Amino acid sequence: MDTLYEWFWWDRIWLPEGLTWADLEDKEGRVYAKASHLYVTVPYAFVFLLIRYLFERWIATSLAVSAGIKQRVHVKPEDNTILELYYTTQGRNPASADIDGLSKKSSLSVRQVERWFRRRRRQDFPGVLKKFREASWRFVFYLSAFIGGIVALYDKEWLYDTKEVWTDFPKQSMLESQYWYYMLEMSFYGCLLFSVAFDVKRKDFKEQIIHHLATLVLLSFSWCVNYIRIGTLVMLVHDASDVLLESAKLFNYAKWEKTCQTLFVLFAIVFLITRLIIFPFWLIHCTWVYPVHHYPAFFGYYFFNVMLVLLLCLHIFWAYLILCMVKKFVFGTLTRDERSDNEEEEGEESSPTEDEGEQQNKPVNGLSTNEKDDKNGSFGCMSPPENIYWSKTVY
Repeated sequence: MDTLYEWFWWDRIWLPEGLTWADLEDKEGRVYAKASHLYVTVPYAFVFLLIRYLFERWIATSLAVSAGIKQRVHVKPEDNTILELYYTTQGRNPASADIDGLSKKSSLSVRQVERWFRRRRRQDFPGVLKKFREASWRFVFYLSAFIGGIVALYDKEWLYDTKEVWTDFPKQSMLESQYWYYMLEMSFYGCLLFSVAFDVKRKDFKEQIIHHLATLVLLSFSWCVNYIRIGTLVMLVHDASDVLLESAKLFNYAKWEKTCQTLFVLFAIVFLITRLIIFPFWLIHCTWVYPVHHYPAFFGYYFFNVMLVLLLCLHIFWAYLILCMVKKFVFGTLTRDERSDNEEEEGEESSPTEDEGEQQNKPVNGLSTNEKDDKNGSFGCMSPPENIYWSKTVY
């Protein structure tokens, strides 16, 4: 273990040639970032989870009720161990041949088996109230983080001239504002990683996991090697579009169609500018070109840039989905989110002839359960007939 520890923290991996960790020890009035500082992000992430729970329970829910967000209650399927076992192990949509076999095993008719699976799938659908709570929480954080980033960077020369990022590197003293900006951002992304199990899942679930992990690795590495200046710029650029995204979702769930449409267009514009123009041509250019003017390329230099390029690839993937949505929106053919997974079965599951009496509404916590209310799902305002939901894609 000692050998592995020494190899992992070998100077030549993390720092340019001629520099050692001794050069980054606090002295001469300079304070440097240390790997030990990152330990605090773990308990902070759990604090964020607690804050999120309280926020969603007491504030977001009240906002949802005030905005007219309605939650429906699905009819619970009858207990059936055979069908439940198939649902959890084989899949949510059995083929016709499987339905016939399940019908014989469970002593139910084919129609009853189909109805059971419809009702069971509905139990797993994320309600609009749940989506509104998530969007509210993320909107509050991204807005706070973006404002905090502006306050921390508005008077810094490297915000306006990226060449200043490498002035006096690596002997750049850490600022208190940089410390808190990093710790809170990393704690939030840790919170997102911990909460993926119970958040609304999308088709790009794997991309989101890769995104969160890449973000944490990138921030951790930049912190340890004192790439803090460029790290703060990357965070600021990514937070810019996320505020608009989450606010668009909130107004969509509240059925403020014109406001939602306007915010979505602004989000698309800001996303494309920040993620596909500023990020590659300013920030990646800054990390790829300027450092070799100050020191020879080393492993950490290549590793950091590869991680940035990985994020850029994710940006291109999400930009493609956004452009597909914009295209369908312009030509009036947008019916759902290109990433949608949970809602894509919505249409097939609302047959009144199949589920007699299933449309009965039941009030829960004062919220209506009308079947149609789930149609305000996600970005339905983009195309009145259907729904769309664009989830968070921050770096």
